[in-house]
Amino acid sequence: MLSALRVLLVGLVVALCGGCVVNDEGLVPDGPALEVQTVPEIAALLPPKVTEAGKLQIGVNIPYAPNEFKDADGNIVGFDVDVMKAVSAVLGVEPVFNQADFDKIIPAIQSGSYDMGMSSFTDSKEREKTVDFVTYYSAGIQWAQRPGSNIDPDNACGLRVAVQTTTTEDIDEIPAKSDACVAAGKPPIDKIKYDSQDDAANAVILGRVDALSADSPVTGYAIKRSKGRLEAAGDPFESAPYGWPIVKGSLLGPALQKAMQLLIDNGVYRQIAQTWSVEAGVIEESKINGAQS
Repeated sequence: MLSALRVLLVGLVVALCGGCVVNDEGLVPDGPALEVQTVPEIAALLPPKVTEAGKLQIGVNIPYAPNEFKDADGNIVGFDVDVMKAVSAVLGVEPVFNQADFDKIIPAIQSGSYDMGMSSFTDSKEREKTVDFVTYYSAGIQWAQRPGSNIDPDNACGLRVAVQTTTTEDIDEIPAKSDACVAAGKPPIDKIKYDSQDDAANAVILGRVDALSADSPVTGYAIKRSKGRLEAAGDPFESAPYGWPIVKGSLLGPALQKAMQLLIDNGVYRQIAQTWSVEAGVIEESKINGAQS
C-alpha cells in the first residue's frame, strides 16, 4: 500500500522524420509536481482482491497521444496515465499498465486478467451492456486534413478516411456517414483502418488518404506536432464521455468514481489537463455509466 504518490506532470513533443508524425520521442520540461495523498475512507471501498494485491492491473493500448503513449525511454506516459496515477494515489495502490490490443482489453477485464481499462474508451450505451464505466473526460470527434484540402466531414462521400481500428470512429461514426452517402445515391466513404493513430496521421501527411477522424484531443495533438503538415477539417462534434471500463457491478466502480471526484474538486485533475493542453474536455462530475448514447 502506498501512503502517497508523487505525480510528475510532463508534456511531450513530436519528432518529425521523413515527413511523418512520431508521437513517442522527446520530453519537454516537467510540469508541476503534485503530492497526492491516500484517502483511507475512499481506499476502503476497493475490492478485497485489489487491496490485498496493492496494485491495479490496467489494460492500455498505445500509441494514442497525448492520452497514452511511450516516451523516448519506453515509459508509458500521457494525460490518461497522469490522471490514473493520481487516482491510484488516492486509493493507495500502484497502477500497473499492461500493453494490449485495444479490442482485447474489455474481454480481458471480463475474464479477470485486468482490473480495468485505461485507453480513451468512449462510454457508450452499447459498451455498457458488457462493462461498467467510470467517466473522467469529455471528447468530441475531430477530423484532420493536409493544409488547404477543404475537407467537409459532413460531405465526405467517396473520400478515403483513416481511422484507428476498433475506435468509435471506426465502429460508429464513419460507417454511419458512409451509409448516409449510399442512401443519398452517392459513393460510400472508403474507410482505411490502421492499428495505431500515428499510422493514420502519417497516411494523411503522405497522401495515402484524404483525411483522418479521431477523438478531438488526439487529433489536436497530432496537428500541433505535425509542424504544419496537418490542419483541422472543421470543428469538433459529437462530444461523449471517456470512461474506465470495469466488470459490471464491481466494487471498483464507486472507489474509482469517488477518487476521481476528489481530484476534480481539489483542482489536481484540471492541473493535469492543463499540462497536457486538453483542458477543453475536463468534466465537473465523474459518473458510473454516464453514456449519452
